[in-house]
Amino acid sequence: MTTNCIKFTSADIEAAKGVGSISTLTFDLDITVEPVASTNPMAPTHRVLGRSPRGKLVECGGIWKKQNKETGADYYTLTIRDHGFNANLGKAANQDDLSLQAVIPWGPKDAA
Repeated sequence: MTTNCIKFTSADIEAAKGVGSISTLTFDLDITVEPVASTNPMAPTHRVLGRSPRGKLVECGGIWKKQNKETGADYYTLTIRDHGFNANLGKAANQDDLSLQAVIPWGPKDAA
């Protein structure tokens, strides 16, 4: 699988499970994502799980569904807590398969 992508089991991302990998200069993770059932509008849509150094599957982040304030379009963001990593999910380059989502990193906002 290509790095910095998540392959979901369907294009209905909110209800789908997925697997992927995220690689940067400081970490390299194979991840599993599992949908979360919650009535809390602030809850993530997915738990992000990675492997500990001893191979145990541990929760390391989440995926949240958000809405663009200007266009109203829905989009997803991903966070990996231990690494302070934040990203948006979006259609992977040169792909028509909406179940394959690219992990598009973005840095923290500058403190004013």
